Amino acid sequence: MFEMAADYAKYNTDFEVMGGYLSPVSDAYRKAGLASADHRIAMTRIATEQSSKWLDVDPWEAIQKEYQPTAHVLDHFEHEINVVQGGVATRNGQRKAVRIVLLAGADLIQTMSTPGVWSQEDLNHILGKYGVFIVERTGTDIDDALAALTPWRNNIWVIQQLIQNDVSSTKVRLFLKREMSVRHLVPAPVISYIEEHGLYEDDGASSSIHEKDKESKDKTEAEPSTSG
Repeated sequence: MFEMAADYAKYNTDFEVMGGYLSPVSDAYRKAGLASADHRIAMTRIATEQSSKWLDVDPWEAIQKEYQPTAHVLDHFEHEINVVQGGVATRNGQRKAVRIVLLAGADLIQTMSTPGVWSQEDLNHILGKYGVFIVERTGTDIDDALAALTPWRNNIWVIQQLIQNDVSSTKVRLFLKREMSVRHLVPAPVISYIEEHGLYEDDGASSSIHEKDKESKDKTEAEPSTSG
């Protein structure tokens, strides 16, 4: 998502992308199937350290004892980057404030257009003050969703997927519970972390993906590897 957003911003807007942050939700969100915040922070850090020079992980939201609304999380980034750090350094040595923008999948914008799900105050704060980049997702009607968000249309950027990809964290967790392979969907170091800690396994499942993948590794470890 981040790479698609960066390309979109480069070729379709006047923005210069300075960086991106993943912000795992806290345990107080209480969504079924989520690993603990500590594990999710660790996995996102492993993923970004291994694969990107411009992405980072901010653990602030994840370590909060109470659920933090999206508007509050965006305010946190605004404060930390533009107030505490004074913005970002420019080529002439001065510091400049940056614009904070939310990046999300199309399913989020659909909920925003559904009456009663989001308060008008939060919508105005998120879409009016910050704005959002939305990545299209198969099965989501973007046009219908945008029709209900007309007041903020100039602050909503829709990113078309040039290569269709409907991978989601929910599907990855489902694959893991069914002991199906998620290789090529999740970075290899993250898969190793999942196996090491026995995450996303069904209760009482004695045959884990760890054991199945270990057998596979034993059979293929002599073969040359081209993965990073």
